[in-house]
Amino acid sequence: MGMIRDFFALPMVRRVVVLLLLVVLLFSIRSMLNMILLLFLVTYVMDRFQGYLTRRISRLFPIHPNVVSILLYLIIVSAMVIGISKYVPQIAAQIVEMFNTIVKFLNSNQGDPVADKLAEMLNKIDYNTYLDQAKFYIAKLGKWLEIVLIVIILSLFFLLQKTKVANFTRKFKTSKIGWIYDELEYFSKKFMASFGKVIEVQLIIAVFNTVFTMLGLWILGFPYLFALGVMVLLLSLIPVAGVIVSFIPIGLIGYQTGGLTLVIWTIVMIILIHALETYLLNPRLMASKTKLPMFYTFVVLVFSQHFFGIWGLIIGIPIFMFLLDLLDVSPTDEKPHA
Repeated sequence: MGMIRDFFALPMVRRVVVLLLLVVLLFSIRSMLNMILLLFLVTYVMDRFQGYLTRRISRLFPIHPNVVSILLYLIIVSAMVIGISKYVPQIAAQIVEMFNTIVKFLNSNQGDPVADKLAEMLNKIDYNTYLDQAKFYIAKLGKWLEIVLIVIILSLFFLLQKTKVANFTRKFKTSKIGWIYDELEYFSKKFMASFGKVIEVQLIIAVFNTVFTMLGLWILGFPYLFALGVMVLLLSLIPVAGVIVSFIPIGLIGYQTGGLTLVIWTIVMIILIHALETYLLNPRLMASKTKLPMFYTFVVLVFSQHFFGIWGLIIGIPIFMFLLDLLDVSPTDEKPHA
């Protein structure tokens, strides 16, 4: 018994045990993972945004962080209400019209070498999996609205009482399960430093890509800008692969609208946007610390999509970076920090 007690008293053994307990806990509440992931993302992003705005505004006049939080959430809720009531029907109509236009174009241009090549490429993609998952989420739209409402309320309460929540949570450090608290604290710090950072970078890059891509498509005279904007924003959250997938419908619409010349100009525009992202945005975000070799990126995306579905395409890379951080493996040539 003494040897067993000494074995489980080892720091590494305790760390592994707590990690396994976390995995078991997450598996047991897997039906709530959508809400948990969304709650973390919203809280993390809003906390960072609130801190940034508070620092900026405080240079002009003093303001309490809670005031900034309340104003931010009021703006977000108002934007959601206006968006759902006014713009969602327009976006849905444009998506349906865009899809029908692409199908009609491919069917009416059989024999065209470019159209045939695009049709061949599209036929190789397994749409059924993604369509089934999309239908599943659409069918549960009411449930998702309920989840979003709960997430907004919980994240707002957390930000309003962040100090009190932290002080209360620290009381577990001196409790009978203090050793579990120590390990959870270690994992949470690693999680915030890796998973949180990668998610933050992905979100900022997604917004950057969407704004400049929509501006470019508007200048080039593309139709269906609402639908394309939503598509680009969602697919930009998927590292590397999202850019490739989003170009397929953009290229098809460009070829139909202005021929091969417009497609070439669109490719030039996308290359310029990603050059700006690579040389201007990434260094400011320190995104080089989150980069993986392209082979690993695609392998992680394939496996994460298989196990987590659509969510896996978004959180697969951040989770992998978190695991690398736990193992002290640096994805760059820099030496990992202790």
